[in-house]
Amino acid sequence: MIETIRRKIPQEEFDYQTLMNCLDDYARPRDKITALLRKKAIIRVKKGIYVFGDNYRKRPYSREILANLIFGPSYISLDYALQYYGLIPERVETVTSVTTGRSRRFPTPTGLFYYRMIPLKAFRIGMDRIEIGDGRAFLIATPEKALSDKLYSSKGINLKTRKDMSGYLENELRIELVDLKQFNPDILDAAALGYRSKKLKILSNLIRFMN
Repeated sequence: MIETIRRKIPQEEFDYQTLMNCLDDYARPRDKITALLRKKAIIRVKKGIYVFGDNYRKRPYSREILANLIFGPSYISLDYALQYYGLIPERVETVTSVTTGRSRRFPTPTGLFYYRMIPLKAFRIGMDRIEIGDGRAFLIATPEKALSDKLYSSKGINLKTRKDMSGYLENELRIELVDLKQFNPDILDAAALGYRSKKLKILSNLIRFMN
Protein backbone atom coordinates (compact mmCIF):
# COMPACT_ATOMS: atom_id res chain seq x y z
CA MET A 1 0.00 0.00 0.00
CA ILE A 2 2.68 2.52 0.95
CA GLU A 3 4.56 1.81 -2.30
CA THR A 4 1.42 2.73 -4.27
CA ILE A 5 0.96 5.91 -2.27
CA ARG A 6 4.62 6.80 -2.76
CA ARG A 7 4.21 6.46 -6.53
CA LYS A 8 1.10 8.64 -6.53
CA ILE A 9 2.58 11.42 -4.35
CA PRO A 10 5.83 12.74 -5.88
CA GLN A 11 6.48 15.41 -3.25
CA GLU A 12 7.71 14.73 0.28
CA GLU A 13 5.22 17.07 1.96
CA PHE A 14 1.51 16.45 1.50
CA ASP A 15 -1.86 17.11 3.09
CA TYR A 16 -4.77 14.97 4.26
CA GLN A 17 -6.84 15.39 1.10
CA THR A 18 -3.93 14.30 -1.11
CA LEU A 19 -3.50 11.21 1.07
CA MET A 20 -7.22 10.42 1.03
CA ASN A 21 -7.27 10.66 -2.77
CA CYS A 22 -4.67 7.89 -2.86
CA LEU A 23 -6.84 5.69 -0.66
CA ASP A 24 -10.17 6.12 -2.42
CA ASP A 25 -10.24 2.40 -3.34
CA TYR A 26 -10.34 1.41 0.33
CA ALA A 27 -13.57 1.09 2.30
CA ARG A 28 -12.01 2.47 5.50
CA PRO A 29 -9.21 4.85 4.42
CA ARG A 30 -8.83 6.41 7.87
CA ASP A 31 -7.90 3.03 9.30
CA LYS A 32 -5.23 2.74 6.60
CA ILE A 33 -3.83 6.14 7.58
CA THR A 34 -3.70 5.04 11.22
CA ALA A 35 -1.78 1.91 10.18
CA LEU A 36 0.66 3.93 8.10
CA LEU A 37 1.30 6.27 11.02
CA ARG A 38 1.81 3.35 13.40
CA LYS A 39 4.41 1.82 11.07
CA LYS A 40 6.07 5.25 10.61
CA ALA A 41 5.63 4.94 6.86
CA ILE A 42 4.24 8.47 7.09
CA ILE A 43 4.75 11.04 9.83
CA ARG A 44 2.10 13.51 10.97
CA VAL A 45 3.68 16.97 11.19
CA LYS A 46 0.43 18.44 12.50
CA LYS A 47 -3.20 17.63 11.91
CA GLY A 48 -3.70 17.27 8.16
CA ILE A 49 -0.01 17.68 7.18
CA TYR A 50 2.36 14.76 6.59
CA VAL A 51 5.79 13.73 5.33
CA PHE A 52 7.01 10.30 4.34
CA GLY A 53 8.98 8.26 6.86
CA ASP A 54 12.72 7.70 6.50
CA ASN A 55 12.39 4.40 4.62
CA TYR A 56 10.12 5.88 1.94
CA ARG A 57 11.68 9.28 1.46
CA LYS A 58 13.15 10.05 -1.97
CA ARG A 59 14.77 13.30 -0.89
CA PRO A 60 14.89 15.47 2.25
CA TYR A 61 11.58 17.12 3.07
CA SER A 62 11.52 20.92 2.99
CA ARG A 63 10.92 22.64 6.32
CA GLU A 64 10.29 25.81 4.32
CA ILE A 65 7.40 24.19 2.44
CA LEU A 66 6.10 22.75 5.70
CA ALA A 67 6.18 26.22 7.26
CA ASN A 68 3.86 27.50 4.52
CA LEU A 69 1.52 24.52 5.00
CA ILE A 70 1.33 24.35 8.78
CA PHE A 71 -0.29 27.74 9.32
CA GLY A 72 -1.50 30.38 6.90
CA PRO A 73 -1.66 32.74 5.35
CA SER A 74 2.04 33.00 6.06
CA TYR A 75 5.50 33.23 4.56
CA ILE A 76 8.97 32.70 6.01
CA SER A 77 10.66 35.81 7.42
CA LEU A 78 12.50 37.19 10.47
CA ASP A 79 15.58 35.30 11.74
CA TYR A 80 15.17 32.19 9.60
CA ALA A 81 14.95 34.24 6.40
CA LEU A 82 17.91 36.40 7.43
CA GLN A 83 19.93 33.21 7.91
CA TYR A 84 18.64 31.81 4.60
CA TYR A 85 20.03 34.83 2.77
CA GLY A 86 23.33 34.69 4.68
CA LEU A 87 22.77 38.05 6.37
CA ILE A 88 23.32 36.82 9.94
CA PRO A 89 26.00 34.33 11.04
CA GLU A 90 23.91 32.36 13.54
CA ARG A 91 22.31 29.04 12.65
CA VAL A 92 18.57 29.39 13.22
CA GLU A 93 16.76 26.17 14.07
CA THR A 94 13.22 27.54 14.51
CA VAL A 95 11.52 28.27 11.18
CA THR A 96 10.11 31.77 11.64
CA SER A 97 7.27 33.21 9.56
CA VAL A 98 4.93 36.18 9.49
CA THR A 99 1.17 35.91 9.27
CA THR A 100 -1.99 38.01 9.41
CA GLY A 101 -3.40 35.52 11.91
CA ARG A 102 -2.57 35.53 15.58
CA SER A 103 0.97 34.65 16.65
CA ARG A 104 1.43 30.88 17.07
CA ARG A 105 4.13 28.30 17.70
CA PHE A 106 4.00 24.66 16.60
CA PRO A 107 6.41 22.07 18.03
CA THR A 108 6.42 19.20 15.50
CA PRO A 109 8.43 16.03 14.73
CA THR A 110 10.14 18.07 12.00
CA GLY A 111 11.12 20.99 14.25
CA LEU A 112 9.69 24.13 15.80
CA PHE A 113 7.70 26.58 13.66
CA TYR A 114 6.90 30.11 14.87
CA TYR A 115 4.45 32.59 13.31
CA ARG A 116 4.37 36.27 14.21
CA MET A 117 1.30 38.37 13.48
CA ILE A 118 1.88 41.55 11.48
CA PRO A 119 -0.53 44.11 9.98
CA LEU A 120 -2.14 43.20 6.66
CA LYS A 121 -0.63 46.25 4.92
CA ALA A 122 2.85 45.11 5.94
CA PHE A 123 2.13 41.47 5.10
CA ARG A 124 1.40 42.28 1.45
CA ILE A 125 4.88 43.77 0.92
CA GLY A 126 8.05 41.96 -0.05
CA MET A 127 7.00 38.34 -0.59
CA ASP A 128 8.97 36.06 -2.94
CA ARG A 129 8.40 32.55 -4.31
CA ILE A 130 11.41 30.21 -4.35
CA GLU A 131 11.36 27.19 -6.67
CA ILE A 132 13.28 24.15 -5.37
CA GLY A 133 12.61 21.73 -8.23
CA ASP A 134 10.07 19.01 -9.02
CA GLY A 135 7.28 21.58 -8.96
CA ARG A 136 7.96 22.40 -5.31
CA ALA A 137 8.16 25.98 -4.06
CA PHE A 138 7.77 28.04 -0.91
CA LEU A 139 7.01 31.66 -0.01
CA ILE A 140 9.63 33.73 1.79
CA ALA A 141 10.17 37.41 2.51
CA THR A 142 12.64 39.28 0.35
CA PRO A 143 15.86 40.19 2.22
CA GLU A 144 14.57 43.75 2.66
CA LYS A 145 11.26 42.58 4.10
CA ALA A 146 12.86 39.98 6.38
CA LEU A 147 15.03 42.67 7.95
CA SER A 148 12.08 45.05 8.18
CA ASP A 149 10.02 42.41 9.98
CA LYS A 150 12.92 41.72 12.35
CA LEU A 151 13.44 45.39 13.19
CA TYR A 152 9.75 46.04 13.70
CA SER A 153 9.40 43.04 16.00
CA SER A 154 12.43 44.08 18.09
CA LYS A 155 10.76 46.15 20.76
CA GLY A 156 12.46 48.55 23.14
CA ILE A 157 15.27 49.66 20.84
CA ASN A 158 15.74 53.39 20.38
CA LEU A 159 16.99 54.11 16.87
CA LYS A 160 16.75 57.75 15.86
CA THR A 161 19.64 58.27 13.44
CA ARG A 162 21.49 56.44 10.67
CA LYS A 163 24.39 56.00 13.10
CA ASP A 164 22.08 54.35 15.63
CA MET A 165 20.75 52.06 12.93
CA SER A 166 24.15 51.02 11.54
CA GLY A 167 25.43 50.35 15.06
CA TYR A 168 22.44 48.17 15.89
CA LEU A 169 22.71 46.20 12.65
CA GLU A 170 26.43 45.56 13.11
CA ASN A 171 26.66 45.03 16.86
CA GLU A 172 23.32 43.46 17.78
CA LEU A 173 22.26 41.60 14.65
CA ARG A 174 25.85 41.11 13.44
CA ILE A 175 24.94 42.05 9.89
CA GLU A 176 27.74 43.22 7.58
CA LEU A 177 26.64 46.59 6.24
CA VAL A 178 28.27 45.88 2.89
CA ASP A 179 25.72 43.09 2.42
CA LEU A 180 22.92 45.66 2.52
CA LYS A 181 24.20 47.73 -0.39
CA GLN A 182 22.13 45.62 -2.81
CA PHE A 183 18.93 46.30 -0.86
CA ASN A 184 16.10 48.07 -2.66
CA PRO A 185 15.19 51.12 -0.54
CA ASP A 186 11.79 51.35 -2.24
CA ILE A 187 10.78 48.05 -0.58
CA LEU A 188 11.96 49.43 2.75
CA ASP A 189 9.92 52.59 2.18
CA ALA A 190 6.84 50.47 1.46
CA ALA A 191 7.46 48.41 4.61
CA ALA A 192 7.90 51.59 6.65
CA LEU A 193 4.54 52.79 5.36
CA GLY A 194 2.86 49.43 5.95
CA TYR A 195 4.16 49.30 9.49
CA ARG A 196 3.96 53.05 10.09
CA SER A 197 7.50 52.72 11.42
CA LYS A 198 10.08 55.49 11.77
CA LYS A 199 12.77 52.85 12.37
CA LEU A 200 12.25 51.39 8.92
CA LYS A 201 12.35 54.82 7.32
CA ILE A 202 15.73 55.36 8.97
CA LEU A 203 16.87 52.01 7.55
CA SER A 204 15.76 53.09 4.09
CA ASN A 205 17.65 56.38 4.48
CA LEU A 206 20.75 54.46 5.57
CA ILE A 207 20.67 52.26 2.47
CA ARG A 208 20.28 55.28 0.22
CA PHE A 209 23.15 57.03 2.03
CA MET A 210 25.40 53.98 1.56
CA ASN A 211 24.77 53.99 -2.19
